[in-house]
Amino acid sequence: MANILVFSEQAPVAFELLCKARELGVASAAILSGGEGANANNYFAYGAQKVFVGADARLENYSADLYADALAQIVETSGANIVLIGSTKRGKELAGRLAQKLNCGAVTDAIGLVTQDEKLAVQRYALGGNTIATDVIATDRQVIAVMPKTFEAIKQPAATTVEIKVSVQLCEPRVKIVERKPKAAATAHIESAETLVVVGKGFAKQDDLALADALAQRLNGEIACSRTLSADYHWLAEERMIGISGKKCKPRLMISIGVSGQIQHTVGILGSKIIVAINKDKSAPIFKIADYGIVGDLYQVLPKLVERIGKS
Repeated sequence: MANILVFSEQAPVAFELLCKARELGVASAAILSGGEGANANNYFAYGAQKVFVGADARLENYSADLYADALAQIVETSGANIVLIGSTKRGKELAGRLAQKLNCGAVTDAIGLVTQDEKLAVQRYALGGNTIATDVIATDRQVIAVMPKTFEAIKQPAATTVEIKVSVQLCEPRVKIVERKPKAAATAHIESAETLVVVGKGFAKQDDLALADALAQRLNGEIACSRTLSADYHWLAEERMIGISGKKCKPRLMISIGVSGQIQHTVGILGSKIIVAINKDKSAPIFKIADYGIVGDLYQVLPKLVERIGKS
């Protein structure tokens, strides 16, 4: 049976991975902390049988070098042969560094884990999201970074639990923090939104997004966008971007407005329960995955839709 160790600097992502790990084998978790504030009970609630805590003042601030070093020591202590890491921005970097320290293979941005010929096979998007590749890591030990929201976090406490403190031996970091400036707090949490209104290049100018915002407000939803509107036009913050280079969302209702529906975007919305598409191009790829579609000019459709919802 596989001995699986889970880690993510974002606890909710670690809980998702634990739920899959307990299906595949013996699930354990790692916590890296700058002090004594680690709460192992949260991890036990999601199925971790053991929680390995590495505490050191130098881990208070994230450093890829130090985190990889500390995590490698915990992997050796745990005896894990599979390490699951959340494929966040930090997690992708950490996975590669950890694999180098453990001298093993690694895969990042996994979207699925399946057993194939008694081996763990990793599914991930390939060729710009146009296909799904299945990889099998040849080394005995494996590091796999899994995209957030790939698995559902469901509480199922382990029958027996053990917390183990690991005395990690760390070198001084090669990079020192000389100044900190506050970053604007995230105002959108589109991954947890029940309703999303997703906007694309069909909007002629940034001010016109007010039409979509009015619809989102009527539905108590959040605004999200395709990559172009965030990365190229800078109309909306990166935290609102959906797709292969953005976030993966599973709302109950997703309304796509002026989005063509290229695969690089739609991989982030395929988990939606209901997809409604509004586009003036009847051949737009988005209609292939939509449950309901409106072929028409968004500048004519949106005001009428907002008015009708307001009267209902």
